Amino acid sequence: MNPVAPASFMRIAADGTAEPITRALAAEVPVAIEINGIGYAVMMATPADLEDFATGFLLAERLAERLEDIAEIDTHEAEQGIILRATLTGQGAARVVERVRHRTTDSSCGLCGIDNLEAALRPLPPVAEFTRAEPAAIFAALASLRAHQQLNAETGAVHAAALCAADGRIRLVREDVGRHNGFDKLIGAMARQGLGWDGGFALLSSRCSYELVEKAVLAGCPMLAAISAPTALAVARAREAGLTLAVLARADALLLMHAGAE
Repeated sequence: MNPVAPASFMRIAADGTAEPITRALAAEVPVAIEINGIGYAVMMATPADLEDFATGFLLAERLAERLEDIAEIDTHEAEQGIILRATLTGQGAARVVERVRHRTTDSSCGLCGIDNLEAALRPLPPVAEFTRAEPAAIFAALASLRAHQQLNAETGAVHAAALCAADGRIRLVREDVGRHNGFDKLIGAMARQGLGWDGGFALLSSRCSYELVEKAVLAGCPMLAAISAPTALAVARAREAGLTLAVLARADALLLMHAGAE
């Protein structure tokens, strides 16, 4: 399934002139995740890098503790969307059954299968790695991010999640119409390619919500940078886990919250 689809529009200029144009649009389709034969969640996503997506989703949802817990992922195109069929081994299989038994919500934002408020705000493990990146590295990554956003260059409608080296060099990028999906794809791609943070950081072309903070912490990310503002809960969760945040990161300034700072 193509992640980009053309559509016809009439372009109207401020002076009243009009002309027909064809514009590339980002595809957005239902993607269903089935785990060990059980329907688990359905998200609207861009149909690209779907094995990365499923891998990152399973890790971020704490269903798989490591890549080796995921035996296989099969992609099936259906009439109305895409089905990702994953097979989990070990404790992951039992977790899926327990989550589905108590399910109250389906979403792509870290709450799939959670059955109470305490579970929604489960304690986060402490971030064990520290970033070596200075603010100059974040500005360097911001300056080069657009050149790595192929889908966004075509459509202007997708978010990016980037793995950045400590010097600001962008090592890997994944894109999706959903900011959570894009980060899941990046985390999954890193796991499948055996890539670590190596003192670097993640850069997101979105706001910094608590779900993205949690995904970063669970992925062992030492610093999360985002171009828009954080929520209060995102800051609280980052402090709890010792995750450094760089937010409202723009070409001329950013806000930095060091891990453990009050």
